[in-house]
Parts: sequence; C-alpha cells; structure tokens
Amino acid sequence: MEVQTQIILDSIADGVFTVDSDWRITSFNHAAESITGIKKEEALGRHCWDVFRASICEKACALRQTMENGKQIINQTIFIVNSEGERIPISISTAVLKDEKGDMIGGAETFRDLSLLEALRKELSGRHSFHDIISKDKEILRLFGVLEQVSESNATVLLEGESGTGKELFAKAIHSLSNRSKGPMITVNCGALPDTLLESELFGYKAGAFTDAKKDKPGRLSLAKGGTLFLDEIGDITPAMQVRLLRVLQDKTYEPLGGTKSETADIRIVAATNKDLASLVKTGSFREDLYYRINVVNLKLPPLRERKGDIPLLIEHFIKKYSHLNGKEIRGVSSEVLHILMSHKFGGNIRELENIIEYATVVCRENLISTEHLPDYICQKPVAEGKLLLDGKTENRESLEEVEKNFILDVLVKYKYNRKITATQLGMHPATLWRKMKRFNLEVPKKDGRTKAI
Repeated sequence: MEVQTQIILDSIADGVFTVDSDWRITSFNHAAESITGIKKEEALGRHCWDVFRASICEKACALRQTMENGKQIINQTIFIVNSEGERIPISISTAVLKDEKGDMIGGAETFRDLSLLEALRKELSGRHSFHDIISKDKEILRLFGVLEQVSESNATVLLEGESGTGKELFAKAIHSLSNRSKGPMITVNCGALPDTLLESELFGYKAGAFTDAKKDKPGRLSLAKGGTLFLDEIGDITPAMQVRLLRVLQDKTYEPLGGTKSETADIRIVAATNKDLASLVKTGSFREDLYYRINVVNLKLPPLRERKGDIPLLIEHFIKKYSHLNGKEIRGVSSEVLHILMSHKFGGNIRELENIIEYATVVCRENLISTEHLPDYICQKPVAEGKLLLDGKTENRESLEEVEKNFILDVLVKYKYNRKITATQLGMHPATLWRKMKRFNLEVPKKDGRTKAI
C-alpha cells in the first residue's frame, strides 16, 4: 500500500510532502524534488524549514497553523529558496494527517511552482508600464510614444487632465527621458500659494528685499537650473503673475525680488492644469500669449472612467505596493469588489482608486480584499428615488451581471463593436467576449468595426 501511495504521489504535478509530529519530513514526491532542486533522500528525516527556507517558516508557518487549529489553508502564495539559492514563488495548501483513531500524527502540504506565471506577469507588466505609468489603454500607449519624442527636445509641454489622472507622473517621465535627466526636477504647486508667496518661491529674493529678508534666497527657477521646472495647476495663477511668467518663457530671464540685474533661466518647463485653458483664454481669465507659450506640446490625459480596462492593472499594482508597506500578503480582490470598482465613476481618478486600495489593504486581514474592506461610500449607489442604499440591501440595485453587461456594452460602443479591440481593452480572449455577448443578448450591428482598427 505504501508503494502504491508513493506511485500516486509521484504522478502528481504539484509538489507534495508530509511531516510527522516532530516536523520531520516523511515523504517527498518527484515534483517536490523538481521544484526545490533537493533529492528525496536529502529531504527525508530533515525538518521542513531546513529544506524549504520559505518566507513564512519562521513567523507564520502555514502547516504549523493547520496542525494547531485543524483548519486547512488553500492556495496561499509564498516564496521558497531552492538548492541554487533562487527565490521561487509557490502556492501552498495544507492538511492534517490522522490515524485510524482520529489522532493527529502529522501534516501534509502541497505546493505549486508559480515561476512561469510570475514570469508571464512580469512580461505583461513590462508591456503595460512606462516610467511608473501603468496602462494598456490605447490612448495612453499612444502618449507613451509621444513622450519619447517630446522628451528629446526642450519644448514646453502642457499636460491637461482632471485631478488624479497622473499629470505629475507624466512630468517625471518627460524629465527622466530628457537630456536634462541628470539635473533636478523642481515642482511648484501654483494653486496652493498666494501671489506674494508664489512670486518669492519662483523668483527668489535678495537680502533686504523686504523686512524679513535677512539673506539671499534662491527661487525655484534657480534651483531647477539644468533641469526641469514643473508648474502644477498653472491655470490658477493670477493675471499679474501670468505677466511675470510670460517673460521667463519668452526671454528665459527673470529678476529675483529686490534684484537689480536679470538672471538666466536654464530650465525646461512642463506645466499642468485640470482646467480648460482654451476656455479661460476666451473669457479673458488667462492670457492668450502665455497660453500659446506653454501650449507648444499639448498632452491630454484621459480620466479613469474612459480607460476602465486599466482598473485591474492598477488594482494589482496598488495591492503589491501597499501589501508590502503594511507587511501583508494580499493576493487580489474578490470578483464582487472588481465589479464594484469597474462600475464606479472615479471622480478622483487614479488617486481615488489608490486611496481605496490603500484603505482596503490596511483593514483586510485575509489574503483577498472583499466588499467589507472597501470604504463605505464605494458600496453605496443612488436608486431611482434618489436615496443611498448599502450594497446588497435593495432589490433596485443593479446586479453584478447587469454591471458587467453595461460595462461590456460601453466598451463595444466605444470601439464600434470591434470585438478584437474590445476584448483587448477588457483583458479577455475574443472567444470569451463573444460568449458573454451571447449570454447578455448583446447583438452586433450588421455593419461593425471588425474590419478596421479604431
């Protein structure tokens, strides 16, 4: 019987090992040898932590927890170190071994090598990331290409987009790709300072320029010498400050407060705004000459609600980030959470999504973020009467299937029913999309966009 059991174990693709009550390995199959690089003869009789050297062995051994409380652990992701000293990602499951009387005599653990999956994930991540900007959206990918071309010049760039769309990340990418990357990147939030403070912050001042000016202070224009000056929320500056800034852009010169001679501004300017500057020019709130000076290269960043295919990528990225910061091993979000986040409007865009995931990783004590870990306002949705009801508390709420149906329909319409492009944006195989369209009774018009990429 023992021989038959070993034959069965060796035929399994997952690694399997068992331990006795003293934590010494009593069986070790072929897959376990292959994954760890350790021969069965070397593993038998040794303590399991000496063989695996896993990331949880010292503090939170999964098999020990199972043998102490009798509860199985299923598909927990950890890392082990193989015989070559390489860090290998694996997924483990545990169970208790009992004799005929029901007494515990040891434990069993199965583990699956996730190296290939991890490599594929990294490859996909590499395709969808660019200088800390994560996206697979068609428009953002186009902007990636524009960034590389723009960065080679010293042209002034204007980034337009709603708050939270990642304008500062784009500014950092432009700086990093430019020939000024070895110089500093200095940021000024124009909307956070009144005129007097903004003027001294930008231009600096000389000793004696005003009562408290005991010594010279260099401004941001001076500090950014040889690098990039990022003017965030430039649409908030007053007409008087617009005039002073116009001279910097025209002549590349400026005068510190209390100064008697002009200084050269050796900088590249990247500006950003969440306002429609063209409309402000028409109403006279923003100088037309300054607008055309900063609008040499214009990049419009789409809001997250127009690039919802990026939400799963961003969720994974933020979970990794905040799980690491909080010392947790969260694998992802439940399907219900994904549906809720995919249907959310995200007025705060990527910044709002990041805040949601940060909150969830703090309160989550499991390996998977569920609806109970989301901020309360996310699980609320207006109904016809205008009331706000908690998720699942009313029959008037859209079902998860309706949310998925409406989301798929929105993307189909956006790409003129081109199923290949739609499937790519949704992160699924075209055949999967076709099955979902059939299930949701989503009809394809006689003339669709399949023959031409949008």
